[in-house]
Amino acid sequence: MTVIEPRLTLERRLLREHTVIIACDEVGRGALAGPVAVGAAAVGARTSRRRVPQGLRDSKLVPAARRAEVAARAAQWVDATAVGWASSAEIDEVGIMTALGRAALRAVELLRGAVEFDGALVLLDGNYDYITAAGGVLPVRTQVKADRDCASAAAASVVAKVARDELMVGLHAQHPAYEWEHNKGYASPAHRAAIRAHGLSPYHRASWAIADAPTLF
Repeated sequence: MTVIEPRLTLERRLLREHTVIIACDEVGRGALAGPVAVGAAAVGARTSRRRVPQGLRDSKLVPAARRAEVAARAAQWVDATAVGWASSAEIDEVGIMTALGRAALRAVELLRGAVEFDGALVLLDGNYDYITAAGGVLPVRTQVKADRDCASAAAASVVAKVARDELMVGLHAQHPAYEWEHNKGYASPAHRAAIRAHGLSPYHRASWAIADAPTLF
C-alpha cells in the first residue's frame, strides 16, 4: 500500500488570503468510552516554508510505538498546538456532533495569545463544519482527508491521538476490566465482553447502542 505523505500545498494556497491556518482533527469519535478530543495546530507563513517533519502522517498511519515521538516533533514544528475535550457525559447530553464542535472550540480558544486570530482560517478535516454549528466565529474550510493530505491537519491528528491515548491508559487503572490500555475505549471484542459482564462505567457513552456497536479496534 502506498502511503501518502502530507504536504503544505493547500495551507500555502490558503495563506495567500489568511494570516494563519488552524487545522483541526478529531480523535475518539467512534469510541464507546472516554472523551472525544480535537487537536488544533496553527501554521503561519513562516512555518509553511519549513520542511514537514519526517514521519508525520495521519495518526492512524503512524505506528503506535512512534506516535509520541512524531507528535512531539510535530508540536515543535507548528506555531502552536492545543487539544480540546468533550466528556462522555457531554456527548450523552448534547450528541456527538455538538460535542465535537465544543471540543474544537475549546482547542482553538487555547491557542488565543499564541496565535493572531484576526485573519485566521480553520481547516477542518472532513466534510461537515461542526465548529460553526457549535457557535464558532472564525471562518472554516472543510477538507475531506485533510489529516492524510495536509501536514497541519496531520499534526493536529497525531497530537490529539497521543493525548487521548495517554488519558485512556490513565483511566485503565480505575476500570481495568475494560482493557482501555489496549483498546483506548474503542469497541474491541474484549471491551464489549467486559461491558456484558460488568455493565457500563461512568466513562462510557451510555446513550449509545453499545451492545450493538461494531468492532472498531
